[in-house]
Amino acid sequence: MIGEKIQSADWKTEKHAPVIECPDAVEAGKPFQITVSVGKEIPHPNTAEHHIRWIDVYFQPEGAKFVYQVAHFDFAAHSEGTAYTHPVASFSMQVEKPGTLVALSLCNLHGLWESSKTLAV
Repeated sequence: MIGEKIQSADWKTEKHAPVIECPDAVEAGKPFQITVSVGKEIPHPNTAEHHIRWIDVYFQPEGAKFVYQVAHFDFAAHSEGTAYTHPVASFSMQVEKPGTLVALSLCNLHGLWESSKTLAV
């Protein structure tokens, strides 16, 4: 099962755990801003040898059985020329009911990492 392969930790002590930044509560049907990143407190190396390849963001409405993918970000430059990408992305979305945001990130050396944040409406 893939769920058994996903790691989690407090992003303040682990450089691989994604960080979800957004309001704790939002208005139903009104867009709000979300920023997801890896390496907020402890910088991730982001080198050709050790980098974050992507971040996915999902939303699970309260009481719903399934999660829904709301964003996907690829970080493709890992020393091509002199370019290096850093795993930080922002987007906006809206919801109609409360739920949980879940972020997954993939490190090429250390696998899948997950974090979540409860969203009130």
